Amino acid sequence: MASSSNKFHYHYDPNNDSMNQFFQEQFNNQFEAAEEEISEEPSTRIYIDRQREEGHERLWNDYFSDNPTYTTRQFRRRFRMNKSLFLRIVNRLSEEVPYFKPKKDATFRNGFSPLQQCTEAIRLLAYGIGADSVDEYLRISESTSRKCLEHFVVGIVDLFGTEYLRRPTQADLQRLLFYGELRGFPGMVGSIDCMHWKWKNCPTAWKGMYSRGTGKPTIVLEAVASQDLWIWHAFFGAPGTCNDLNVLDQSPVFNDIIYGRAPEVTYYVNGNEYNLAYYLTDGIYPEWATFVKSIPQPQHPKHRLFAEKQEGARKDVERAFGVLQSRFAMIKNPSLLWSKGKIAYIMRACLILHNMIVEDERD
Repeated sequence: MASSSNKFHYHYDPNNDSMNQFFQEQFNNQFEAAEEEISEEPSTRIYIDRQREEGHERLWNDYFSDNPTYTTRQFRRRFRMNKSLFLRIVNRLSEEVPYFKPKKDATFRNGFSPLQQCTEAIRLLAYGIGADSVDEYLRISESTSRKCLEHFVVGIVDLFGTEYLRRPTQADLQRLLFYGELRGFPGMVGSIDCMHWKWKNCPTAWKGMYSRGTGKPTIVLEAVASQDLWIWHAFFGAPGTCNDLNVLDQSPVFNDIIYGRAPEVTYYVNGNEYNLAYYLTDGIYPEWATFVKSIPQPQHPKHRLFAEKQEGARKDVERAFGVLQSRFAMIKNPSLLWSKGKIAYIMRACLILHNMIVEDERD
């Protein structure tokens, strides 16, 4: 007897609306769930039409027109230099640095003028403010402001570094020796000391090398300054853990003497002839013929007089540091940069601008 079994088979029926509706609902639910899981694409940067032409026109009418809004004295206070010196810097940069040359964009619209770019860089150096602090006035964005500052300091170092960070020439030495002798120190060509610049964003791996004790990381500047505050020698980059002696071991301040390139110097003290110029220093420096230190705890009247004169003349370099930090608040405030190379460029540019201002206002 043959047995029969019941077999169930599903046959797709295109006319079955209920089944089609069921599968369509399942598909829609899966698709909506997948859409929720996909994250939204990042939005593009918002374009702001800052009307940079109006920024240039406002700057021109305020300071550089035939009848400016603000006086020459206000320009000197806000730009840290006379207008003639600032225009000299702007013209040199616009002629020899491609970034500062006037240019047009793809729509033949004028870009930022050299006056706007250099003013932006000077304001950042002089006030130590954020990169977007003068956006409302100069119409320059934060990222463009940083680029202006970077190209400005590099241009200043490349174009003016040879002249304004030079070693004293024979004529310079004669002038320094003349003023040194008038102050009672024949053969003195300046005073030497070190200054620390705080580095807020020092990399964590370097903090132990740049921090002294529990203090903040710093970078050391060694400088030699004369009575008129001209800085003749600058060595920057030593870690903050170094004292003045450690920095002196790394410094090239005596390279010309070592290699026989130093100009000849002749002066007389108490009837004796000397041929080696010297610097005034504080007590930490070694007992070298090129250093003249004060007398600690002087008892004799002559010793007290010498200590008073030496300590008074040695303050030239301290005054130079104070004026440098007052003119450029960026190097007075802790540095927010990460790159040590960029920090070094900013320091050298400030030193060059300082010497340019000293030369322009010397008389």
